[in-house]
Amino acid sequence: MRRHTDADGGVDAPGEVLDHDDTLILPFMCCHPALTPASAIALTLRAVGGLTTAEIASAFLVSEATMAQRITRAKQRIKASSAAFRMPTQHEQAARLRSVLHVLYLIFNEGYATSTGRELHRTELSDEAIRLTRMLRQMRPGDATGELITLAAQDRTLWDQALIAEGIALINRGIGSGAVGEYQIQAAIAAIHDRARRAGDTDWRQILALNGLLEQMTRSPIVSLNKAVAAAMVDGAVAGLAMLDAVDERLSGHYRVDTVRAHLLEMAGDKKAAMAHYRAAAERTTRLPERRYLTKQAAVSRCTTPAAVARPTSETIQQYLRPAVHSG
Repeated sequence: MRRHTDADGGVDAPGEVLDHDDTLILPFMCCHPALTPASAIALTLRAVGGLTTAEIASAFLVSEATMAQRITRAKQRIKASSAAFRMPTQHEQAARLRSVLHVLYLIFNEGYATSTGRELHRTELSDEAIRLTRMLRQMRPGDATGELITLAAQDRTLWDQALIAEGIALINRGIGSGAVGEYQIQAAIAAIHDRARRAGDTDWRQILALNGLLEQMTRSPIVSLNKAVAAAMVDGAVAGLAMLDAVDERLSGHYRVDTVRAHLLEMAGDKKAAMAHYRAAAERTTRLPERRYLTKQAAVSRCTTPAAVARPTSETIQQYLRPAVHSG
């Protein structure tokens, strides 16, 4: 990373103020929510990456004068915000992470294929981008870009065991008191998932039985959807699909039905039909991480042969099933 002093002041590259543990403070500070993503990234490339204004302008495909104005305005906004020089909170980091990752990518890119000058490569920039990326990975392991991580794919060792223990103790006391309602049953279902050390250890028979009780109490179509998932895990995909046919009428056009149906069809080996429902679900959801995940699953269903398709554990479907509510 090149250290420099900007003539126009404002946010500058870190000098001796930062030690090796603080290197990532400035990228996160520069990617401030008061700035547009483009301005935040440009400012960070200047202050952290040490890229010249011309190099940054080349990366954004704008004139050098336009980029100079953008960086100056970004510095002024940062100064006006009186932001403390500290590492942002976990919540703030999550909100700024995508911009920081883009900064590291562009720093590496400039090192790999220099936009100006005699040299084709600038290895010091690529090396610095790699170093910062490694630090970021250590600071936020497994937290890439806020993408959907299905329940079966999650690292359960990262779950908050203290909160899980508290919740299980509360549900045990609640059930022991004899006052069992719909929320106690939902909590019991969650506890079964929490107790399973691996996705394959989940007691789906208990979950199926509890969803049956919950369905009687609430008459909620979402509960019926959950029950279909549990039935597929206990009795096979065909049993789950049969239950799903009855649910469709009450949740007509809802992307969650297409999502569940796609997974169950994939379990049954019908990859062509699964692909169609993945696509339908992707078109209907308004959540971008879900849309990316479902689009990817549709592509996997299209490109893989039946022998190569990993039979999904329907734990993945639970990611899409919100807590049950009364259907009214």
